[in-house]
Amino acid sequence: MSETMLSEKRCVPCEGGVPRLDRATAGEMIKQVPGWSLNDDVTRVNRTFSFKSFAQAQRFANAVAELAEAQFHHPEITFGWGFCTVMFQTRKIRGLHENDFIMAAKLNDLYEQQPSQ
Repeated sequence: MSETMLSEKRCVPCEGGVPRLDRATAGEMIKQVPGWSLNDDVTRVNRTFSFKSFAQAQRFANAVAELAEAQFHHPEITFGWGFCTVMFQTRKIRGLHENDFIMAAKLNDLYEQQPSQ
């Protein structure tokens, strides 16, 4: 992977036919996105963000959706009072791709910009 910080990269369309990241590569990449976790079979990454209210969690979920549209890489989002959980998987390959980690890094930056969580 490139030396460029993940959050500065743009997602590239994944048409399938590319291999998903192996356990070792995903294990190295997860270190670049603090707070995110790999699932046991290394096919998804997720993080739960904490907030002080339902409205803050909803605003964050909406901001995540806008960023996902701009990058054309869409997560599963669940939110409620005080939390927003985001999960990424590249569905075309049923596993992880660099795009999933790019988006995780971008969401970490977005979260840091939120007013007092």
